[in-house]
Amino acid sequence: MQLATLFQKLPALEPQDTLYKNIPINGLSIDSRTLSSNDVFIALTGNQQHGLYFAEQAINKGAAAILYDPEQEGRHLAHAINAIPTIAVPNLSKQLGIIAANFYGWPTDALTLIGVTGTNGKTSCTQFLTQLTEHSGVIGTLGWGDRQQLHATQHTTPDAITLQKIFSSFKENNQHTVFMEVSSHAISQHRTFGIPFEGVVFTNITRDHLDYHLTFTAYCNAKLQLLDTPGLRFVVINLDDDHASKIISQAPATAIIWSTSCTGKILRPATSLIAKQLRQTATGIEFDVHLDQQQHPLSLPLYGLFNVSNCLQVLAVLLAKGLSFSLACEQLKTLHPIQGRMERLGGHHQPHIVIDYAHTPDALEKALSSLRAHCQQRLWLVFGCGGNRDQGKRPLMGECASRFADQLILTDDNPRFEASEKIISDIMTGCDPQKTRVIANRELAINYAIAHASPKDCILIAGKGHEDYQECAGERFPFSDKECALHALTQTYPALD
Repeated sequence: MQLATLFQKLPALEPQDTLYKNIPINGLSIDSRTLSSNDVFIALTGNQQHGLYFAEQAINKGAAAILYDPEQEGRHLAHAINAIPTIAVPNLSKQLGIIAANFYGWPTDALTLIGVTGTNGKTSCTQFLTQLTEHSGVIGTLGWGDRQQLHATQHTTPDAITLQKIFSSFKENNQHTVFMEVSSHAISQHRTFGIPFEGVVFTNITRDHLDYHLTFTAYCNAKLQLLDTPGLRFVVINLDDDHASKIISQAPATAIIWSTSCTGKILRPATSLIAKQLRQTATGIEFDVHLDQQQHPLSLPLYGLFNVSNCLQVLAVLLAKGLSFSLACEQLKTLHPIQGRMERLGGHHQPHIVIDYAHTPDALEKALSSLRAHCQQRLWLVFGCGGNRDQGKRPLMGECASRFADQLILTDDNPRFEASEKIISDIMTGCDPQKTRVIANRELAINYAIAHASPKDCILIAGKGHEDYQECAGERFPFSDKECALHALTQTYPALD
């Protein structure tokens, strides 16, 4: 491929940059460490320093050319580079998706893309949709791929180049529909700019990522930018969310709105799905779903009333894609739980253990309040908070934990570069000390809860869900809440003859 191919559908380059249009290239890279010979190095303006500071490393690894953002000190740094061509692309981070699409031949032209955003529920909704849709793929927290095989991703929503590479793989494998988690970081950093979403789903908007966005308003507005997608055909909105009205007011007039509610709310003239007669049982959740004059009972092997909301939004997407109400409801009955999302462990004569990714005050409250309905005796909680993240939510989560749990064990999550003692101390300011024990070592904390809980107790192990590592001081150590809990169960409750 020639370098000139990358600049299709972009604003005209500066005259001197057209001299380099016939240079042959093999790939694109935003990371000089992983760049290969004849790749184009993409030098973005980073939060801490400009990507051109890594130009020498890219040149030494055989970069064919450098595309750089001229903002900040970009032009100044580029003038000192003579070994290979440097080409200024204004607003490079925003244009990167188009550049990558040019390189991979616009694979999204052959795909139907549904974006799911919100604070909680993104993973559940995308994974459920993939379970129910033939020839589909998923991109999100658990990875990218199909329902049988997921490949790891560094972020919930990968960078723009990686996304186009994944889309190309989906196209080659005849996966026609892609369900994609869209994070606020990704929207703010233009990773999804130019992606032609057919529909978008808003699960809810509650406090999260204020370490990055600084204010809740900025966080909320980042999510709402997804509504600016050209050609958006439908929007799914959870009317039970406090910010539903804001989403409705900014939804494009040409998009069909599907609303969902577990509290009887209806949006006119939108099509409304309502869940009634919500029940929690020993095996999952039951409810009746209503659409206009139609009604269908559902019994699903999922825990947590919030999963009723997730299922309504999944149902709305299926209906928006053309399925009949009765067929879509029957398909919902085939859903099965997702790894690390209200995942149940334990059996007869053992505590009821649930592994969940809840790491925000809202998610923790929903997980605990849902489990309370399944708990015969005491409700235990084992959790911590991540280091180098939003510190303001820590006492809020401590208060929430004390309000709902009978026994609380504070432990490490991913301390990263923060001291464990500092994180736990921040959480402790919101906790009831009479019901709280501190065991910083997460394995010991899980072991303690399982060893001291009775067979009729429930234990929620929250915060890490599917993660199979613990991050501390820049290193990731193997650790799985699920594997740890299963091992502790075998130690405390040996198999009966």
